[in-house]
Amino acid sequence: MENFFEVLIISIVQGITEFLPVSSSAHLYLLSNLFGFRDEELLVNISAHIGSLFAVVFFFKKEIIDFGKNQKLFFKIILGSLPLIFIGYLMVNYNLVPGLRTYKIIGWTTLLFGILLFFADKFKATENMQKNFTYKKALILGFFQVLALIPGVSRSGIIITGARILNFKREEAAKISFLMSIPALAGTGVFGIYALIVRGDSLLNLTSLVTVLLSFVFSYLSIKYFLIFLRKFSLNLIVGYRTILGLVLLTLFYL
Repeated sequence: MENFFEVLIISIVQGITEFLPVSSSAHLYLLSNLFGFRDEELLVNISAHIGSLFAVVFFFKKEIIDFGKNQKLFFKIILGSLPLIFIGYLMVNYNLVPGLRTYKIIGWTTLLFGILLFFADKFKATENMQKNFTYKKALILGFFQVLALIPGVSRSGIIITGARILNFKREEAAKISFLMSIPALAGTGVFGIYALIVRGDSLLNLTSLVTVLLSFVFSYLSIKYFLIFLRKFSLNLIVGYRTILGLVLLTLFYL
């Protein structure tokens, strides 16, 4: 496989950053520019997102299999995903997303939404997903999630921020974020596959299979160990990383 380095880097970055509050779209864009990734970029990116989708579904397989017990939870997840699906479709249809992928925008969103995450993480939260995740709160988080269409905001980050503001514990906020990633990742996969079909590209080859596998592994590990991390620590480390990255990008843009 000639482009194995590209597959490996994108799989690692997608797997780790999709579920951490740091923005996977921003990191993939920055690394693609840094390394000059171009060949089969769409196929690799879509395969990486599908790998992340498989990972989160596998991680929550018990909840999904026991749908009868958890059906209200998944109806809330679907409701919370509707704003993102609707606004996301409009932005893709009118080709608005590429114009938002700039160092200036990513720098500012990485920095400002990192600061917002810092203050939201200071809320003294006691609520959990099973008892306190209402339809109203699901819809509120759904509108928070729409902001993640702007690169650098982070889908995971903005949902965790919103959930902390709504008084959910850190780990519970992350679980809500992970579950809400399922429709988002599925939507990305559908749009991506459609784009590949329109372009007449191959949907299944060694590159896509390896990318899905690697992304699955790194995504699963990211979900597992981020939850463990949140049981013991605050989000200050993530906020610090976002602050440094945002300042570096803004420095590169303005100087």
